[in-house]
Amino acid sequence: HPPEDEGVNAFIHRVGTASIDSSRVEVPFDQVSPPDNEIWTRQTSKELVVPIGRTGATKLQELAIGKGTRQHALIAGKTGSGKSTLFHVMITNLALWCSPDEVEFYLVDFKKGVEFKAYATRKLPHARVIAIESDREFGLSVLQRVDDELRRRGEAFRKLGVQNIANYLQAGGEGPVPRTLLLIDEFQELFTEEDKISQDASVLLDRIVRQGRAFGIHVILGSQTLGGAFTLARTTLGQMAIRVALMCDESDAYLIMDENNPAPRLLTRPGEGIYNDMSGKMEGNSPFQVVWLPDEVRDAQIDRVIAHAKAVNKPLREPVVFEGNVPAEVTENPDLRAALAAPPGGADSHAPTPIWLGAPNSIKGPSHALLRRAGGNHLMIVGPRDDAALSILSIALVSLCSQFRSADTARIIYLDATSPDSSENLLLKQAIEALPRPIEHIRSPDIAPLLSDLESEFQLRSSEGADGKPPVFFLINNLQKFKQLRYEDDFSFSMDDDKTTGAKPGNQLDSI
Repeated sequence: HPPEDEGVNAFIHRVGTASIDSSRVEVPFDQVSPPDNEIWTRQTSKELVVPIGRTGATKLQELAIGKGTRQHALIAGKTGSGKSTLFHVMITNLALWCSPDEVEFYLVDFKKGVEFKAYATRKLPHARVIAIESDREFGLSVLQRVDDELRRRGEAFRKLGVQNIANYLQAGGEGPVPRTLLLIDEFQELFTEEDKISQDASVLLDRIVRQGRAFGIHVILGSQTLGGAFTLARTTLGQMAIRVALMCDESDAYLIMDENNPAPRLLTRPGEGIYNDMSGKMEGNSPFQVVWLPDEVRDAQIDRVIAHAKAVNKPLREPVVFEGNVPAEVTENPDLRAALAAPPGGADSHAPTPIWLGAPNSIKGPSHALLRRAGGNHLMIVGPRDDAALSILSIALVSLCSQFRSADTARIIYLDATSPDSSENLLLKQAIEALPRPIEHIRSPDIAPLLSDLESEFQLRSSEGADGKPPVFFLINNLQKFKQLRYEDDFSFSMDDDKTTGAKPGNQLDSI
């Protein structure tokens, strides 16, 4: 008897599911990773070598960088080809085999994802910079940082008359000098617009690719496609002798390899690739299978690295992390943390006062405005989002209070237009109450006497000088809501004029 319809459907579904997975090959990561007693045992002064997969029945496929023309790598693979897994295998296995004194990473991901986030959250000690869902400006600043390192090493090598890391260390050069790997996934995003960013990025990448080999600085670029108008100059790509092709379109198969090398067209399963370190020539092909590295295994391996670093008392440095898909986190501002942790004391009232604003989109310290004792040195925050402006003003209050701990070191005034029953007012009230020093919290009815007081102080300091007098910081929230603070010329008429003195708060503010 034929089976019931439900049984037939279930059977066909099982066959279909099995057929999808039938071509899948998973080589365990532990076939290429070191045992505990071999972690951080590989040296990179002469060459960087790390296994990334299997080739044939018994051999391991290794990524070998730093000898001869094999200095930089180009990786192409469409969605689902295993390109992200290959990046993770490279990073994780290098972190296991080599110490931070032997290899360091600059990781930039332009994809709309969080591929490199695990290395940021776990603070991989080898990582110097980690950019997650990066914007082009930050990507350019990473190139500038690597270029600065190239110049620094160039000067150090020239002083000793050497041309590579091994000779530099033998000549008594100051170490360590780790191999620097700049890994950029979807690198073509840097060139999607014809602007100064793409021009500068093209010049920097070309210089790093051409000159980095002598100083142990290597570039690994990944992309889903190498075609189209937006990409790096072909002359620069031609300098990259190591080519790794995963499953890709036919046009990319010829772009990643030599025009006479059609082998990548035959790749059909995830993780299946061709490793070629002869600039794509047919005779350099080495078919291999990338090892399989699930997220949970990767995280466990990173934890092994961290545990080993602690066991050998290796200081863990925090990488510079940029996440283009999340708001800045004020608790990650090291300068503000240091100011808050510093013992109470009188700040230098004549030194510029930083107001921290947020995280930068380049490699530098936290974004800030410097308030100096100079004319016109004021800060305006403009934008359609009241919540963002209120956040910046709240952090400005914390910034000031961290530097001026008592009322006699500075006067801090906050003019507020939020509704008394609003959530913004509640947030502001909680922030002010939490601050360890008094804040003058002013409302609209007190504007006229406040401005008269401030103008009198301003005139006094203008005539007598401000030496020895504490600074005054006047913060205004929602300036546009205060009609009294609008500037009025001599021919205007206002019902808000002070009938006794003729003083107008808006004109007083303008004078100050």
